[in-house]
This record gives sequence, structure tokens and C-alpha cells, in this order.
Amino acid sequence: MDSALQREREYYEKLYAGFAQQHFAKPAVVAFRKHLVKRVIRLTGANKSSRVLSLGSGTGDTELLLARHVAAITGIDISPRGVEHASAAAQAEGVMNATFSLCDVDDAQLGQGSFDIIIAVFFLHHLADRVDEDLPRRIYELLKPGGIFYALDPSYYRLSGLVGKLLFPALMRRYQTEDEVQLRPPSTWNAFSGAGFEVGRSFYDFASTPLAGLIPSWKAGYVAARYLDNILIRLPLIRLVSSNFEIVAQKPS
Repeated sequence: MDSALQREREYYEKLYAGFAQQHFAKPAVVAFRKHLVKRVIRLTGANKSSRVLSLGSGTGDTELLLARHVAAITGIDISPRGVEHASAAAQAEGVMNATFSLCDVDDAQLGQGSFDIIIAVFFLHHLADRVDEDLPRRIYELLKPGGIFYALDPSYYRLSGLVGKLLFPALMRRYQTEDEVQLRPPSTWNAFSGAGFEVGRSFYDFASTPLAGLIPSWKAGYVAARYLDNILIRLPLIRLVSSNFEIVAQKPS
């Protein structure tokens, strides 16, 4: 294992030792996850026949919400604690169609053409060096013809990142590993186009997700910010400094 990957694993092993589970269970964060799952379903067309792979599934919060809407979902992660917690949560909630494995995207157990949908929530920026190289092609291989890849990642140009560094530097460091790199939306979209995908390009939010991280118990604040975000992400120039952007990439049939 290379040093960067080892640092990532150590960071998430520490994060999943208790803090993440408590944080992710708070109202604003749960509201964000529910909104995200609805959006994933709408943008990917996920349904009861869909077989889904989630890259970097962590503690499984998003995956367990999505599981009730699809045929099966497999989450993979490099953190043993994350996989252990997600598996235990699936069992406790009686979610029988969600499984979680300790492996990475290159693992041979992930058969080529095995999935209708692949999702990656705040994942790609941890492998920024591979986005311009082989990662889009690997995702292409794993999808069935006509399959769809959905990703949500922080933007290099995000206004909230600048504000966070100025006002909440310690909190920003807590939520970021030293090796992650915010992605430039145009070059990321182009990388997936270059791998053969038909790529949809969109923005997700400005304030709602950062606010959920900053004040996770304030659900009303998140809902209000999400309402405002729905307007801002439609404004041509302003949306360029949004917090997070999306990739909706379809493999040709």
C-alpha cells in the first residue's frame, strides 16, 4: 500500500471510531442524505431492478437509504471500521439487499459489466491523480451497456471553501485529509467524456451541505439553505463557484 493510501485509511479509521457515526445521525446531515438519494434516483433512473455499486461507501448511510429503492447495492471502502459499521447497520435495520466489502475499485471481485449504476459520493477527489488517467475507464468497464455513473465532489472553485478556510480553519482540517484535492469541474467532466461516456454536467449546492457539516443539528437551517441552493445552482455565472458539482455519465448501450 502506498503512503498516501495508508494515510487515507488511517484518517478514516480514526473518523469512524465514533465521531462520524454520531455526526451522520444528526438531523441536518440525515436531511442532506435523503435529499441526495432522491436526486440520485431521479438522475440515474434507479429502480427495483438496478444493481448498484457505491465507491467509498464509508459507514453506509447513503447506501442504506438507497437500498430500499433498488434490487441490490454493494458498498466498497478501504476502511475496516467503515465496512464493519455499515454491515452491522444493514443487519440491524434488516436491509437484506445491501452488502459492504473491504476492497478498492480495482479489486478483481468486481466483475466487468456487473452494475447498472455506480455512485461515488465525495470519493473522486481522494483519487484526483487517477481521474485524468485510468479511473474513468475502470468505472466504464464495471458498468453494463447503458449503465450510469453518478458522482458528487467538492469543486476547486467553491466559494464556501475559501470562507471555511478563513473562518473555520480547524474544522476544515478535520473534514479533509492531507492528500485529497478539490477537482476542477470542466477537466473532470472532460476526463469522463474521454473515456467514452455521455456526460451530464451539473452543480449541486452552495451552502446547504457545508451548513449541515458546520451545524449538523439544525435541520431547519439546512432546509432553508437547500431551497436557496435550488435557485443559485441555476444561475449561469454564480453557479461556477458552487460548493459541489455532479457528474452523470452514461455508458453507451
